[in-house]
Amino acid sequence: MLASEIVNIKDNFGSTIEFLTAMVTPTLLISATGSLVLSTSTRLGRVVDRARDLERRLGEMIYVEDKSEVPLYEKRVEVIVDLLDKVTSRSRLLQRAMATFYYGLGMFILTSVTIAIAGLFNIYRWLPVPIGVIGILFLLYGSMLMLKETWMATATIKAEMDFTWELARRLSPTDIANKYDTHGRLKGKDGTKVSKTLGGD
Repeated sequence: MLASEIVNIKDNFGSTIEFLTAMVTPTLLISATGSLVLSTSTRLGRVVDRARDLERRLGEMIYVEDKSEVPLYEKRVEVIVDLLDKVTSRSRLLQRAMATFYYGLGMFILTSVTIAIAGLFNIYRWLPVPIGVIGILFLLYGSMLMLKETWMATATIKAEMDFTWELARRLSPTDIANKYDTHGRLKGKDGTKVSKTLGGD
């Protein structure tokens, strides 16, 4: 009798450990998703600040009284409008990504809840699996959006650096400008490229 009771205690203990382990597993995904939400929120804040700065610069350029005194005025306005379009698109992508991560976070929390219900009442034991898979799919989609936003961020930086380099070549003395090619790469004495600077690929 005593031996059978000891076996039952061990079995119950093992079931409890498995139950707790199953509940803790989604916590890792919850923590990872929370980190993605935080980093995406920070990135979105920076992009919004950048959009406001570009809007301010565009307003200043539009209300300049003597536009002929501003070097490359039309090009400046064109670049600012293009950059504003890019950062606006990036902000929309980041908003979608953050919402997607929140959906995934909700799915992972719901997974833990359904695991608890299945363990306590021994019903719907299959339910946590599809909910967890849906959460992972949300995480995958959000990551794809973030990857696209990263590509757009690279394009934004390149466009701004290309304009900065063009402006530097136009305004700098001829002997200094001739040291670099059109991509901002320093040329050697024989005209060959020796290093990369602004605007280089």
